[in-house]
Amino acid sequence: MADRAGRTRWTSPLRRRRGPGWAEQTPTWRAARPALIADTLKRASARPSGNWFVVGASRDVRPGRPYGRTVGGVEVVLWRSPAGELRAGPGACPHLGAPLRDGRVVCGTLVCHWHGLALDGSAFAGWQPYPAHDDGVLVWVRLDAVGGEEPSERPLVPARPAPGSGVDAVFTAVGRCEPQDVVANRLDPWHGSWFHPYSFVDLTVVREPQGDEGCEGGEGGEEGEGGDAFEVDVSFRVAGRLVVPVRAEFTAPEPRTVVMRITDGEGATSVVETHATPLTAADAEQPRTAVIEAVVAASDRTGFALARAAAPVLRPLMRQTAGRLWRDDLAYAERRWELRSTGRFPG
Repeated sequence: MADRAGRTRWTSPLRRRRGPGWAEQTPTWRAARPALIADTLKRASARPSGNWFVVGASRDVRPGRPYGRTVGGVEVVLWRSPAGELRAGPGACPHLGAPLRDGRVVCGTLVCHWHGLALDGSAFAGWQPYPAHDDGVLVWVRLDAVGGEEPSERPLVPARPAPGSGVDAVFTAVGRCEPQDVVANRLDPWHGSWFHPYSFVDLTVVREPQGDEGCEGGEGGEEGEGGDAFEVDVSFRVAGRLVVPVRAEFTAPEPRTVVMRITDGEGATSVVETHATPLTAADAEQPRTAVIEAVVAASDRTGFALARAAAPVLRPLMRQTAGRLWRDDLAYAERRWELRSTGRFPG
């Protein structure tokens, strides 16, 4: 309906929905077939990553200071040039092995705090830079020895709302599991309203993966395997009976990434990217994996400009919401790894 000025009348994105009690929900265990989840995971694991790994949030690599992370058992350090360009390389000083993450960045040069050895990002005796990429939300590093695949020039960055049109936040947590356990959790949407009743109501899977049919473009290549997707109708719980109903799609464009995209309803085009980055080497007895989740929220509502302006205030709240979910989902992933590692996995 339009008012006299010809403008669309405002409507609330919230709906009142009682929903069934937790125990009165329709059981989903028959639909959550282990073989289906395993097959979808297997196809995701076979897709190329180009040896690119998400290291953290773009804003975590600040001018003037290095940022360190261990990926697949390899120490990595990242920093920025005076122009803000991302640089990366081994995290151990080639002189005596000092942790370069504890050094300083002076005029774009990384200076070791043990003896003052300076690295400008180019090759140095015993030290070779790593390819790195900053997509504006996340930073990536290419580790060919860890990935073991054919390297690609750029990572597979999922399609997102147009730059500057959304509000993004990045949450990181670490669990005792492997990346596949994190991905498998995300490829099981049926657990949503059972395991996370505080966040989801009336979650229904309306389409299951059909295999690799069609695709959807991403920045670094082909993002999704369009036919190989879960499509769900779900209501996000806001408070009490107030919910926001949407339709969303889950795809796994590469072995360590699952993308949830809202395709219809409030916030259409918004994405939640879950990246699982191994911290330990592949043969580690006690594997550890970092869940690095990027939320990019968008809306075509006029008032969303206020949300963009308030992004510094909203980001901690967005990370808090993600943290509540991952408190449970990491328990799921860790349990899956525990059962697999002891030969008791039922799937």
